[in-house]
Amino acid sequence: MKQYLTLEVENYAGTVEHFLRTHAGLTRRQISQAKFRENGILKNGIHCRVTEHIASGDTISVCLAEDTESSSHLAAPPAGMRPLEILYEDSDIIAVNKPSGVPVHPSGIHFNDTLANQIFSYSSSKGEALCCRSVGRLDKETSGVVLFAKNRAAASILQKQKIDGTFRKQYLAAASGCLPADKGKDQHTIKFPIAADPCNPLKMMALKSSFEPFSLHTTRENISKYAITHYHTLYSTPDWSLVVLWLETGRTHQIRVHMDALGHPLLGDSLYGHNLKAPNSPHFSRAALHAWKAEFLQPFTRQRIFLQASLPDDFAALKSFADFEF
Repeated sequence: MKQYLTLEVENYAGTVEHFLRTHAGLTRRQISQAKFRENGILKNGIHCRVTEHIASGDTISVCLAEDTESSSHLAAPPAGMRPLEILYEDSDIIAVNKPSGVPVHPSGIHFNDTLANQIFSYSSSKGEALCCRSVGRLDKETSGVVLFAKNRAAASILQKQKIDGTFRKQYLAAASGCLPADKGKDQHTIKFPIAADPCNPLKMMALKSSFEPFSLHTTRENISKYAITHYHTLYSTPDWSLVVLWLETGRTHQIRVHMDALGHPLLGDSLYGHNLKAPNSPHFSRAALHAWKAEFLQPFTRQRIFLQASLPDDFAALKSFADFEF
């Protein structure tokens, strides 16, 4: 289906193109693509050129997606999948709470049991056969907030928000060992670069010094990338700790790799936890990581949106170990 962005012009006088770039956040390329769609740009319901002048009181509509832009290649999800838990939805974005064990996109043996399949099936059931694009991903084991953009323009703007720090996610993790509980707004920063592990294609590794043996075998495929993670310890015991984390960079497995490099791998992490069985610790059958909260601006209205994903059962069970508030 065609998807339009409609904006009311207020306190502005200038050209359509300038308005769309400054008030809608569209790029020149996105505006050019809209120009060549049937009724791609409308002024007060009438087709117009981008060089036309507009003023307060006018209405501008832009076609952001055409009928041909859909994810119709995605197979229907299996009947037994857990229903979508939708946290937020409007005409440009949809955010859901992803369960652990569900991949975001199809790959390998995961042909139809993914979040993307569910999102397309859901939009089709409403007569909106959209091409939804995820803005960031979560590992299969990780639960929590995943955001999808319903058109390319929204996806592009949200990706820019990720880069400039406007779009932020907050993660909740249970780590092995004792990280002293922090007070107030105290926080700590991990800055180890991350690269592919030459000994295991499934893993990444943190380079804690320039003398790492790996640095002698750098290639285009496994060159290290800087990575920055911040964390705050909410609760601590001699055997495990509950931490809140947020990222400045989005490297593969970044939180899992950095916490392992710190000497506190996540509980249940079979890939980075070295099969660690911490005594007197809660049981997790997966890496104990939950994308708890997200904050960003609606791509076009610029309304600030705050989301919080409900806790999965394994995190909710932590309250049985101690009396604390998330």
